[in-house]
Amino acid sequence: MATFHFDLVSPEKLAFSGEVDQVDVPGWEGDFGVLAGHAPFVAAVRPGILTIIAGGQKQKVIVLGGLAEVSDDRLTVLADVATSLDELDRAQFADKIAEMHEKLSEHEGSELDLAIARLDHYKSIQQELNTTAMH
Repeated sequence: MATFHFDLVSPEKLAFSGEVDQVDVPGWEGDFGVLAGHAPFVAAVRPGILTIIAGGQKQKVIVLGGLAEVSDDRLTVLADVATSLDELDRAQFADKIAEMHEKLSEHEGSELDLAIARLDHYKSIQQELNTTAMH
């Protein structure tokens, strides 16, 4: 299988850099997979689980928004936050979800819609973390 270069960057660190077979990205307009030779494009990244496939091994990383750009034979994801599953404090993540739920009443109109969508994405991450599929 042909490979391509992938960089996952957050403000805190370079979370991943290397040659990969495929990357599955949670996009606001729908999840998408990138393989070598993919057409160039830019997409908004929603909170979700990004999957990196390299050498037959899968690595899952939680991303909490950002941008993805495919150009030439390269994918770059500039994530607001990128945390490997091993680094995630699940109790702190659950607290964040509870806090987001409590603050929904502070929003109105389209801001409320965005806050609900973001909360739903966080809950879907939590649900996926609690399933056996993450092993």
